[in-house]
Amino acid sequence: MVQGIIDSHCHFDAPAFAPDRAQVWNRAVAAGVDALILPGYDPRHWQRLAQLAATNTAWFAAFGAHPCYLADLYRSPGQSWEQRLRRYLRTAVALGEIGLDRGPDASPWAIQLDFLHRQLDLAEELGLPVILHARRSTEDLLQNLRHRSGLRGVLHSFSGSWVQAQKALDIGLYIGLGGALTHPRAQRLRALAARLPEGSFLVETDAPWQAPADGLGQRNEPARIVSVLATLAALRDTDMDSLAAITAAATRSLFSLPDV
Repeated sequence: MVQGIIDSHCHFDAPAFAPDRAQVWNRAVAAGVDALILPGYDPRHWQRLAQLAATNTAWFAAFGAHPCYLADLYRSPGQSWEQRLRRYLRTAVALGEIGLDRGPDASPWAIQLDFLHRQLDLAEELGLPVILHARRSTEDLLQNLRHRSGLRGVLHSFSGSWVQAQKALDIGLYIGLGGALTHPRAQRLRALAARLPEGSFLVETDAPWQAPADGLGQRNEPARIVSVLATLAALRDTDMDSLAAITAAATRSLFSLPDV
């Protein structure tokens, strides 16, 4: 059995896990998962996430304001949101999930750009890596990052082109690969994953969303990261143990994780 896996993007605080979170974690451990990165995306739930992460030394929290969850922030006066975020970031391994989104449920574009750069400035000030989101906006995001020297982070759930992946790597980002990779129709993503340099990518579930092909229509969970690793190993003609070790080392390096 594969050991030492780190799920680099799991929303384990989501209400979908409330009924059986302990059992879900037990299945993850049995599948070889050592640790989870828990990105905070909705400022209304930062406290919930902080409380959850404090209950297990293998769960590492990040905090940020996702482009679809900015309404409460830009409608509130002053800098209270930034002060709150700073407090939570004292115990965080990253700032995120932040980014850009051209979906119908996203905040107005100008507001997204404003909050993206304000949060990037904060990450730079605090020396934290960033967890980045891009839906139908990979090129927009990369253009907004290109002049930021010393940026560290991961472009999670990557769905862009090979050229965009190269730009992300040049900027200083890792590529996050998840359940989308397991779907046979994702030919462009599969070809890209096969070519990425060793040590340049992380594995993730984005649970409870983005279930792999063998769990389509079901709640995703951290144990299913094994499906991502199996697909990636086949694409790269290597073994799952090596990939688990390489991606875990990259994740530990990016987020400065202690041994757990």
